[in-house]
Amino acid sequence: MNPFGIFITIGLYYTFSEIYSRKRVFILNPVMLTILTIVLILHLFGIGYDYYNESARILTFLLGPAVVSLAIPLYRQREYIHRYSKQIFAGVTAGGLVAVVSAVLIITLLGGDDTVARSIAPKSITTAIAIGVSEKISGIPSLTAVLVIITGIMGNAAGVEVMNALKIRDRVARGLAMGVTAHGLGTARIILDDEVSGAVSGLGMALNGIFTSVILPLLAIVLF
Repeated sequence: MNPFGIFITIGLYYTFSEIYSRKRVFILNPVMLTILTIVLILHLFGIGYDYYNESARILTFLLGPAVVSLAIPLYRQREYIHRYSKQIFAGVTAGGLVAVVSAVLIITLLGGDDTVARSIAPKSITTAIAIGVSEKISGIPSLTAVLVIITGIMGNAAGVEVMNALKIRDRVARGLAMGVTAHGLGTARIILDDEVSGAVSGLGMALNGIFTSVILPLLAIVLF
């Protein structure tokens, strides 16, 4: 098996993680820098994405178990989550609606066309669900996938820092903010700081995926 993709991905992420641990500045976020550096390397050396993707297939496979593992902190914190279940469901509903409506309004105000607005609407849910929703509301699935990834990267890179700057300390609020807006990458970031917030984020991510996939086709009738 060609180890190129595995070697370069793990090597870059480890390197940037070490740098980030010394200077915790959002611009040095290891996820963001790893992705950007890989893109630059593939471009400069004329390496096709298919070649890289094939050589990193094992890492893609491991994403499945990684997502499932988010159920572990959810199980550990089940009593805490049950205690705040009403707040969590309210937060998912409000956050999911704001994520969709604000994205569409921003694109409209900036002069973007209807197709772009439809493509960006599901940006805050996981890629697999977002692509299906984008197809259903006549968006461009490939553009949606890119926007979902960018949203996750930005949430992973700056979400915690923004909440710290705004003095948002509540663990449930922090978890919901990351899970509902920045899906998996946001959850992966917040769980490093606090397991309760990570558990809430994982639940928020899952619930928002369901909520948005149901409500967005209905909202599309009004928004577009």
